[in-house]
Amino acid sequence: MPTGKKGHPTKYIVVTGGVLSGLGKGVAAASIGRLLCSRLKIVPVKLDGYLNTDPGTMNPVEHGEVFVLDDGGEVDMDFGHYERFLDIQGKMEWNLTMGKVFQEILERERRGDFLGKTVQFIPHATNVIKERIHRIASDEKADILLVEIGGTVGDLENLFYIEAIRQMRHEVGSENMLFVHLTYVPVPSGVREQKSKPTQQGIKLLNEAGIYPDVVIGRCEEYIDEHIKEKIALFGNIEKDCVISGPDVESVYEIPLVYEKEGLSGIIHKKLGIYSPPALGEWSQWVEAVKRNHKAPEKVVQIALGGKYTALEDSYASLVEAFEHAGAHVGARVELKWIETSQIERGELSASEALSGVDGLIIPGGFGSRGIEGKIELIRHAREAGIPFLGICYGMQLAVVEYARNVCGLTGANTEEVESPEYPVPHKVICYLPGQKAITRKGGTMRLGGHDVEVRKGSRASAVYGNSVRIRERFRHRYEVNPEYIEKMESHGIVFSGKAPGIPIMQLVELPDHPYFLACQFHPELTSNLLRPAPLFQGLVEAALVRHGQA
Repeated sequence: MPTGKKGHPTKYIVVTGGVLSGLGKGVAAASIGRLLCSRLKIVPVKLDGYLNTDPGTMNPVEHGEVFVLDDGGEVDMDFGHYERFLDIQGKMEWNLTMGKVFQEILERERRGDFLGKTVQFIPHATNVIKERIHRIASDEKADILLVEIGGTVGDLENLFYIEAIRQMRHEVGSENMLFVHLTYVPVPSGVREQKSKPTQQGIKLLNEAGIYPDVVIGRCEEYIDEHIKEKIALFGNIEKDCVISGPDVESVYEIPLVYEKEGLSGIIHKKLGIYSPPALGEWSQWVEAVKRNHKAPEKVVQIALGGKYTALEDSYASLVEAFEHAGAHVGARVELKWIETSQIERGELSASEALSGVDGLIIPGGFGSRGIEGKIELIRHAREAGIPFLGICYGMQLAVVEYARNVCGLTGANTEEVESPEYPVPHKVICYLPGQKAITRKGGTMRLGGHDVEVRKGSRASAVYGNSVRIRERFRHRYEVNPEYIEKMESHGIVFSGKAPGIPIMQLVELPDHPYFLACQFHPELTSNLLRPAPLFQGLVEAALVRHGQA
C-alpha cells in the first residue's frame, strides 16, 4: 500500500460531479488541496473519460484550454487550477485518459501479458486504472492523492473510473478514502427557491454505482439554506454539517475561504484522521490577495484580447487568470474586451474600431490561418498608435510578420504555417523549427514544456523580469523566427531580446521606442499565480495604467 513522506498510508480524496458539467470540479478539488497543503504533500490526479491520448489535438472551443506542464505534458485545463492553488509543478502521468488506459491494455495484450484470457473491461480496464493511481501515490510518496473524475456521474465515459474507485475503497480501507460530490442546487426563474431534487437524483446515481459521498458541495447562486442542507443530508445519508455551500463568487480564489468558513477542512481532518490546517503566513497572504481583488479598485484598465477561440472563454482560461493576478498585484481591475479577429479579416470591423478606447492589446497563441490577418491588423494598429502590446506564441510570430511587411518592406512576408500551392509565401519570416518539417504525427510532437531563455542584458524584457538574464518558461510551438531574417529585421529597429541558450531560436522580441511592445514565444500565463503574477502580464497592465493616466 502506498505511503506518504512520513510513512503513513496515503489518503485518497475523490471528487465527482453530478447533474451537469462545468460546475467547477477542478476548482473545488484545487481549493480542497489548498486547505490541506500546509503540512501534507498533496498530489492531484485527473481522470478524463475521452479516448484521446491527451487534449493536445483538441480544438480549444470544444474542450477548453490545453494546459502545458514543465515536463512537456499536454493535459486538462484543471491542472492550471491545481498548480495555481497548490503552488506545485504537475506531471503528465497525473492526467489519465481512457485513451491511455485502452492503449496500455492493447499493448499488454499484444505482448501476451493476458495470454489465455479474454480481455475485458472488468477487471482489465479497472485494474490498469487502479495500478496507475497506486503508482502515482507510491512514486510521489503522496500524503493525499486528490483524484478528480471528469464528467458527471452517469456518463458512459467515466463508468470504469467510478468502478475502479469503488474497488479501491475496499482495498485501501474506508478510513483512507473520502468522497466529495459536487452538485448543483438551482434556483428556477420565477420561483426564487433553492431546489434539492437534482442533487438528490445525482447522489442516487452515485449510490447505484456503489459510492456513498462523505461530503456534498452544492453549487448555487448563494449559500445553501439550512432546510435545503437538511433535505440533502437526509436523502444523501450524510450529516448536515457535511453539506457544504459552493456559492457564486467574484473570484475563484475566494472558494478556499468559503470552504474553510463552511468547516470543510475540519470535516476532512476528522474523517481521514489527519491534521493540516492552513499555514498562517501563506494563508494570510492568500486572504490579503483575495481582499485586493474584492476591493473596488479606483484603477480600471481595458485590454483587448484578439483571438479566434473567443466563443468559449475557457479557451483562454490561464490568460484570464494571469490578468487577475497582475491586476490584484498592482491594485487595478482588468476588463477584457474580446475581439473575434475573423470579423476584422472579413471586413466587418476595422482594427481602429476594435481598439478604440482600449488601454492595451494581447494576441494569444493559436494555430492555422483563420483570423491571422485580423490579428496582424490589430498588431499594426497597436504598434503605430503606441498601444501597449503583448504577443504570446503565435502572437509573437505574427508581430514579426507584421513588422517584416510594414516596416522592413518584405512584401508578402508570412509564416510557413499558412503556405500552400495556392498561396506561396515569398518571405517565410516564420519557419519550421529544425526537425519539425518531417513530422507527420500531430499529437505530442511540438516543442513542449519548460525551457531556459537567455535574456539580453539591458533590454526591456530583462527589466520586466527584474534584470534577470536567464529565465525558465513553458513552450508549445512548431515554428520559429527564421534565422535568415533576424539581422535584416534588427537593422530596422526591432530587437530580439531573448533566445534559446546556445542556438539561434528567438524567444523574445521588443520595440525599444514603444511604450510597451513585447512578444514571447513561450506561454507566461501558464506559470502565473495569485501570489506571483507573470512579469510580462504585470508589465502590460502597468503600461496600460500609464496610457490611461492612472499610474
